[in-house]
Amino acid sequence: MFDRLDDILIRFEEILEELNNPYVVEDQARFRKLMKEQTDLTPIVEAYKEYKGAKQDVEDSLSLLEGENDEEMREMLKEELSSAKEKIAELEKRLKVLLLPKDPNDDKNVIVEIRAGAGGDEAALFAAEIYRMYAHYAESKRWKIEVMESDEIGIGGMKSITFMIKGQGAYSVMKYESGVHRVQRVPETESGGRIHTSTITVAVMPEAEEVDVQIDEKDIRIDVMRASGNGGQCVNTTDSAVRLTHYPTGIVVYSQTEKSQLQNKAKAFALLRAKLYDIECQKAHDAEAEARRSQIGTGDRSEKIRTYNFPQGRVTDHRIGLTLYKLDKIMNGDIQEIIDACIAADQAAKLTKMNE
Repeated sequence: MFDRLDDILIRFEEILEELNNPYVVEDQARFRKLMKEQTDLTPIVEAYKEYKGAKQDVEDSLSLLEGENDEEMREMLKEELSSAKEKIAELEKRLKVLLLPKDPNDDKNVIVEIRAGAGGDEAALFAAEIYRMYAHYAESKRWKIEVMESDEIGIGGMKSITFMIKGQGAYSVMKYESGVHRVQRVPETESGGRIHTSTITVAVMPEAEEVDVQIDEKDIRIDVMRASGNGGQCVNTTDSAVRLTHYPTGIVVYSQTEKSQLQNKAKAFALLRAKLYDIECQKAHDAEAEARRSQIGTGDRSEKIRTYNFPQGRVTDHRIGLTLYKLDKIMNGDIQEIIDACIAADQAAKLTKMNE
């Protein structure tokens, strides 16, 4: 580990030298790449320098203890030694986590697709509530949300909604939300007071750039039509809605949220790219089945990951065995505690795998 850290320290110094070179500044592509690498390495370099400082403190305290006869001074040096050793142990753990292989998609924006599953109207209502939960969470992170496609029902529910979250590191956080979310509650239409169980599915995909996915125009059929609202009524007098059909995969995407056909087309292509990129990512995961099993929340979309129990006011994340009794706050977007626990469990699983 320490040989690798020394190499990182050398590379960091090389980057700083290059960034001070006026010729590099003139090459914007090279400059951006170096800045990105510097940003990625900075937390590791800072932690390693702190570690080396703590190691030096231990050596200094041991050296002073050898020649110190004053008992009060010896006690003080022993306290400093103990503190430095604790710091070393903490920094070693932090450095191991920082050196874990990074998901190349972590810094990307995400496209989230929520679909009502079993439960009819109740599932559609819950889908709308989960969308609002994510919207509130994104707002708390100062991220921007852009709706790409939605299929609403008249009572305020959603059969489906697809939206993009734009923000630094959005995928690194939101990827833990992929899977089946289950709700248990008494629907307003239930006269007998029986608890119903409904489900929705959440798919989280990293935004794919054109360089990530090459789409052959021959593989696409583009249809334009008038946007429709609830019940199929036309809500636009121009052919602004766009539907893309990808022949090789059978994927169909639709966008009608904008008044401009060009904007809807751009959104539809962004969604198609994300879906195709996601398929490639899933194939890569399948090829590394063991690695996939060791990760939290990046596996099978059919996995039931969380239950929201309204009568008891609790939320349970089944992957990590976490139960929180603050359902109201969570439904208002306060999901950071769950995400932090998923990240910690994921890191712990990866560290265990690495040490095997």
